[in-house]
Formats: sequence, structure tokens, C-alpha cells
Amino acid sequence: MPFQPASQALSRFTVLDLTRVRSGPTCVRQLGDWGANVIKVEMPEALEADGALGAGRDTPDFKNLQRNKRSLTLNLKAPEGVATFKRLVEKADVVVENFRADVKFRLGLDYETLAKINPRLVYASISGFGQDGPDGDRPGFDQVVQGVGGLMSITGLPGQGPVRVGIPIADLSSGVFASFGIAVALLEREVSGKGQWVKTSLLEAQIFMLDFQAARWLIGKEVPPQAGNDHPTMIPTGVFTTSDGHINIACAGQAFWLRLAKALNADELTKRPEYIDAKARSKNRAALNVELNNLLKDKPSRHWVKFLNEAGVPTGEINTIDQVFADPQVKHLKIAEPVDVGNGKTEDVVRQPIEMTRTPSRMVRRAPLRGEHTDEVLAEFGFSAAEIKALRAGGVV
Repeated sequence: MPFQPASQALSRFTVLDLTRVRSGPTCVRQLGDWGANVIKVEMPEALEADGALGAGRDTPDFKNLQRNKRSLTLNLKAPEGVATFKRLVEKADVVVENFRADVKFRLGLDYETLAKINPRLVYASISGFGQDGPDGDRPGFDQVVQGVGGLMSITGLPGQGPVRVGIPIADLSSGVFASFGIAVALLEREVSGKGQWVKTSLLEAQIFMLDFQAARWLIGKEVPPQAGNDHPTMIPTGVFTTSDGHINIACAGQAFWLRLAKALNADELTKRPEYIDAKARSKNRAALNVELNNLLKDKPSRHWVKFLNEAGVPTGEINTIDQVFADPQVKHLKIAEPVDVGNGKTEDVVRQPIEMTRTPSRMVRRAPLRGEHTDEVLAEFGFSAAEIKALRAGGVV
């Protein structure tokens, strides 16, 4: 099937995807979902098992990461494969890779080499720890970077020991940042006419995501500790016990604290010296949490969520993943979008969390079979039927 853009927003751009596992595919998924012509370049099946890509092709993970892409098989370890790839680069706008830093140079597919073929090329690299420096050649895995980047030191209950976040946040954030960097480079190219090398790493992305926790150290010279479910600086904010479970309450400032106390008929708490202001509540957080749990424990979560929100206090359920997608507001937003997987069947995936009035993103293509579009793509790039036949006969594709 010829290229069908998922959106008109980026449909004029062609992306050659050399990525694997998660950070790179996340980046390229962003581009594909917004309409870029994404060509996933994979090793022929005889040379690489599915597991090398980080997940079997029939898993929910693979299907979610690889939607809105086409697949081309190409043996980049063979000179003929590299030569073929370079012909594709002549007409491409973007190349994305997340090899270890030295691999692209060994393959002869580094930015400087490809920019000589196509000076307008935007080349994006995602690494674990950066392209150079003392740890530039260190392999990067999400959990390792969560630790090195400080996130695990502030996650979990006080005294619990380091705890990983429940999603691969270093992988995901580095992928999203890389896609944004590519978009910036493409915009700049409209002025300069030149491409450039876009670089990010799991480590840099993870540190950026520390946000105010990083600022607490860089500016305030305070090393943030674990705070568990309690917000480090806005008090009371955290998880509280109801008669049938738990809820989140977020009092981001004095006004919300006063509203909460009034709603709970506990105005006297706001007059006590230990809770009078943010500084006092910070010192006496544990005692205040006990007071609030005692006030909330006799009624169910559903009651408190409705009642406290009506009182102007941000309050929410704590959902399991199935409950998330059953939530009426989530259903209204239609963030779970079906993709046609053939034989009259569809499977839901999470759509882009951005709505565009003129150029929306759609799920137009399921995750591809390995090499499903090889002949189609090569023909689009000007390869003749005889050339394609020869590449197949030589095991290059």
C-alpha cells in the first residue's frame, strides 16, 4: 500500500528510521503520527531475530511503538546495503539512529558522511550518556539512567531505598525531546537551507525531567530526599485514606489549604501554630496527614472526589490502568484510538495527546511486518525492478 500520511502536518518529510528498542522508536512514532513518511529500516529476518528489536512483533509494546510506519529490510553490514541506504538518503529529510556512539562511524553512516550526500539532511542521534565524554561509549538503559540521573533517589517512601518509576521515562522523554529537536531543525532549514546534527541522550532528558527538583539543588543547594506520595513542597498534597481506598488531594498553596479545612469542618486546624502556614505544615506534615486521614476515613473515595472538587479542592481517584480507560472523561477525550489490523479487526492504541483543528493525527497504519514494504519503498526511491531483484538475490534486502 502506498504511503498514507497519518496527518498533513509533516507529510512532506521523509524519515529513515534506524532505531530500535524504545527511545528511538518513540521519537520516530511522534513524527509518523504527525504524518511524516517513516521508513523503518530493519535487518533481514535471516540476520536478526525479532527479539533484537526489544520486543516480539506480536506484542502490545511493539504494535504501540511501530504504528504509522512502513518497513524496509536492508543489511547495513554489507557494502551493498550501505550503498543502498545512501541512495535513500539522497531524497530523505531525516535520519534517526540510537546506536551506541561508535556504531554509526563503523557503518559509515555518521552525520558528516551522510551530510556530504545530502546537505539538507537532519540527522538525529539518541544515546544513553552522550556522543562523547568519559561515559560516551557506555550502554544506556532506562533503569540505569533513572539511577544515574537522580530520579530513583527522590522516588519512593522515605527510607525505602531507591525506587524506579513505573514507566521507562528516560527512554520516553529522550524520544520526545529528539522529535522536538528534529522539528526545530526542519523549521530552521527553511531559513538556512541546511540540515544539522540533532543530539540528545537518556541522561540529559532524565536530568531535564527533574525540573524543580534539579532547581532545588542548582539554585537552593538543597538535596531533595524521597517524599513518597507527599509533594515535596506543597502541603498538604498526597495520598489519603478513605473508607474504601485512597484518593489524591492537592493543596497547592494557602488558599487551597483553607478551602480543604473549611470543607472538612476543620477550620480550627488552620489556626493551630503547627499548621498556620506552608513552613509550619512542612515541619509537621506527618501529624497533619494523620489528622486528615481521620477526617476522611469514614466515607468512600467517590464521595470525597465529588464533594471536595465542588468545594474547590483538587481531588482525584487513584485508578488502575483498566479504570483509567473506563473513566468517563477519558472516554470523552477518545485518547484510545482504534487502528485497523486487518480481517475486519481493530486494536486500540493511545493516540497523540495533542489535538489540531486542521491537521489532526490519525491511526492509519498498523505496525508493519518485517520488510513488508521493501519493494514498494525502493521503487518510490527510484530503484528499478531489476535492481530490486538483484538486491533480493544477494540477500541485501
